[in-house]
Amino acid sequence: MDHLKQIETFVAVATRGSLSAAARAAGVTPAIIGRRLDALESRLGVKLLVRTTRRLSITFEGEAFLEDCQRILSDLANAEASVSAGGVKASGHLKLSAPAGFGRRHVAPLVMRLLEENPEVTANIDLSDRLVDLVNEGIDCAVRIGEMPDSSLVSVRLGEMRRLVVASPAYLARRGRPESLEDLARHNCLSLSQQRGWVFRDPADPARTLMFKVSGSLTCNDGAVLHDWALAGQGLSWRSLWEVGEDLRVGRLVGVLEHLAAPPVGIFAVFPERRHLPLRVRLFIDLLKNTYSSPGYWE
Repeated sequence: MDHLKQIETFVAVATRGSLSAAARAAGVTPAIIGRRLDALESRLGVKLLVRTTRRLSITFEGEAFLEDCQRILSDLANAEASVSAGGVKASGHLKLSAPAGFGRRHVAPLVMRLLEENPEVTANIDLSDRLVDLVNEGIDCAVRIGEMPDSSLVSVRLGEMRRLVVASPAYLARRGRPESLEDLARHNCLSLSQQRGWVFRDPADPARTLMFKVSGSLTCNDGAVLHDWALAGQGLSWRSLWEVGEDLRVGRLVGVLEHLAAPPVGIFAVFPERRHLPLRVRLFIDLLKNTYSSPGYWE
């Protein structure tokens, strides 16, 4: 018996709630549906559904298998669509992850655009600064910043991000503009609580970077608060261009020590390795890449 037909039958029964409903949808008898399920359970050596004359319930193993089967069928449909004449529209559920602050500004708006262009797609986005486990948490795609360690995950470079030291014009008028790393010692540096230091090009060897320890009267574990403090003239802050680009453009903040700014780091889309990436995921990765590479986007 066709293994794919068995899987399709199992998904139909589990989602429709009965053999008779699945049989009506497939245009076959309930007996045929029952034989397909029996063959599938026998082949796997595990009970997927508990069937009685009154009700049907799915086992723990069946729940886990159902999720995998639904993803496989969706991936198959998208793979066929990608090579068929004219193709079909993207559909299905897209589960995403991104760093909290970056995701609010530069991922969530693009999710909305994706759904506007593909109304048969639904999405859920987990905005968190923790390192999510894509495989065990069922994440289709995660956006990450920084060089990617070797792993079984696949990564696509979407763009790059610079970090630089910024301050308000009022702060610089009051305390002066630092011209060297040594000048930072006389400035109030606003830093993350867990941050070991700020990264710069080594003045003695521009091909290398170094971490410079800073200090100040205010620290916080939230980058958005540091951004607000910098805008309020409380001190220098080492921020990402994605966060302060607009402030620099209109003059609310000013970049300093730019000649010593560290090289940019990569922005990546990361996803579990699959032979056929679902169309909805590929469309979203393309949208991110095209947006982030647009001239002047980060400014």
